[in-house]
Amino acid sequence: MQNLINPHIRQLTPYQSARKIGGNGTIWLNANEYPISPNELLNVLTLDNLNRYPEPQPTSIINAYANYAKVNANQVLITRGGDEGIELIIRTFCQNDDCILYCPPTYGMYKVSADTLNIQSKIVPLTNEFGLNLNDIEKNLEKVKVIFICSPNNPTGNLLKREDIISLLTMTKDKAMVVVDEAYIDFCFEQSLANELSNFDNLIIIRTLSKAFALASIRCGFVLANEWVIQSLQKVIAPYPIPTPTALIADIALSDDGIKQMSDKVAITLDNKLWLENELKALPIVKKCYASVANFILVEFKDGQAVFDYLWEKGIIARNQHTALNLTNCIRISIGTMDENKALITALKDM
Repeated sequence: MQNLINPHIRQLTPYQSARKIGGNGTIWLNANEYPISPNELLNVLTLDNLNRYPEPQPTSIINAYANYAKVNANQVLITRGGDEGIELIIRTFCQNDDCILYCPPTYGMYKVSADTLNIQSKIVPLTNEFGLNLNDIEKNLEKVKVIFICSPNNPTGNLLKREDIISLLTMTKDKAMVVVDEAYIDFCFEQSLANELSNFDNLIIIRTLSKAFALASIRCGFVLANEWVIQSLQKVIAPYPIPTPTALIADIALSDDGIKQMSDKVAITLDNKLWLENELKALPIVKKCYASVANFILVEFKDGQAVFDYLWEKGIIARNQHTALNLTNCIRISIGTMDENKALITALKDM
C-alpha cells in the first residue's frame, strides 16, 4: 500500500522543528520564542460560540494588523503562522517545471514546502558576509517563479541590505515574485519593506505573531502584498483557517495596549541580548558571535558539537547549525530570560 504514496513524499525529508527534535530541557533556547507566555491575555477570553465556524478572515484583526504594519487592509491576509503563507505562495504561483529559489543558510521551510508540493528548488548561497549574491541570482532565474529571502535572516540574525532587495525586486519585475520573510522584523521594525508594496507589484511580505508578540502557540501569521496577490491567495487558503480562540487572542495582542506590551518585551529582549553577546564574546571556547538584530545570536564555537552536546545534557536546549551551509561549529541561541541567559553562561564557563 505504501506505493500509493506520492514518490516525492516518500523521499521527503521533513522540517525538523524545535519540538520534533525534542530534548529533556529545563531551559529552551532553540526556537526563538519569547521566553514568557503573555497569560494575561487569557483572562479576557469569552468562548461562548465554539459551536459556530469562525470568520474566515476576521475584519477586526485585518484592520488592526494593517494599522500596525502601515499598509491598507486589502493588502493583508491572515494565515496559520508564517509557514502557511510560504505554502500558499508556492501553491498559487508554481506548477509543473516552475522553481523556487532561496539563499542558504536560511530558514529551512522554503525548501520543505516546495518539496512537499513537488516543486523544484534552486539554491544561490548567501555571500561570506551573509548578503545576497545578486549576480548569481540573476544567472539562475530561468523557470523561477518565487524567490524567498529572510530578513532578518534565520539563523544568521542579520538584515539583508535594503538596496540589494530593491535591486532584486527590480531585476525580477514581471518575472518572479520576491517573498521577504519578516518573521523577526518587530525587533527592528523601522527596517521593514512594507512601505515598498506601492512601488513593487512583485513584493510579498510574510509576518507572524510568534516571535516578538510571544504568541507562537496560537499559530497566527500574515501575508502582506498588493491586493491582486491577496485575492489570489484567498482562493487557495482553507475556508476557515483562523480558529476562534486564535482570533480572540490576536485581537487583544493587536490592541494599543497589546502592541505596547510587545514593544516593552522587545526592549527587554534586546537588552538581554546585548548582555549575552558580551558574555559570550569573553568565553575562550567562542570563536565568533555574529551581529544580530533579532531575538537570537548565531555563535561559532571552537567545537560546536561538543558544546551542543554538553548543554543538551545540562537541560539547556539550543539549536545546532552544524549541517547548515557554511555554519560548521555554529549554534543558534535564542534570548531567554535573564536567569536563563545567566544559567547558559554559567554552564559554558564550567565546560
